[in-house]
Amino acid sequence: MNNYLEFFKICGKLKTLKRTGWVNHGVELPESVSDHMYRMAMMGMCLDKKELVGEDGKEIDKMKIIKMALVHDLGESLVGDFTPHDKITKEEKYQLEKNAMIEITNTLSVEVGKEIFDLWQEYEDCKTNEALLVKDFDKFEMILQAYEYEKQPHQLNNNIKLQSFFDSTKGKFNHPLFKSLALQLENDRNNK
Repeated sequence: MNNYLEFFKICGKLKTLKRTGWVNHGVELPESVSDHMYRMAMMGMCLDKKELVGEDGKEIDKMKIIKMALVHDLGESLVGDFTPHDKITKEEKYQLEKNAMIEITNTLSVEVGKEIFDLWQEYEDCKTNEALLVKDFDKFEMILQAYEYEKQPHQLNNNIKLQSFFDSTKGKFNHPLFKSLALQLENDRNNK
């Protein structure tokens, strides 16, 4: 049975859930999880067909990457936003988010709930071209946001240090476009 209102309320929690990494680093007015997911979805929306090819030469499903970007952090609406520095194992984080996703998707019809859960699971498994690309969106959106925070005058006054975000993604991009964009962003950052 659909409980759209409950599902929409759950989604709404992501609008006020601030990204923990930014909060922990003293960023003033940090983005929300939904801000992050939105820009990731737009990354998928804007890619040309020539960019939608995996390393194996197979076409990447554009609609799937947009949907995957929109649901990849949905479980955080119930369990919060964990960082690699939190005292929780990857397995514990996965299980908490999986349980949250089951609870969330149970508010929808079986068909729609299964689609959302399967997209989340595919992202977590990170074995398909689509999941690998959305993982690149996730990492690139994070360093782009870090770069933007570093450029904001009021953040400069706070003397925030965001190098660790860049370090955590160095050499970890899979898609040629995002490898190139990461290098371009690094050059922009070094030449500021």
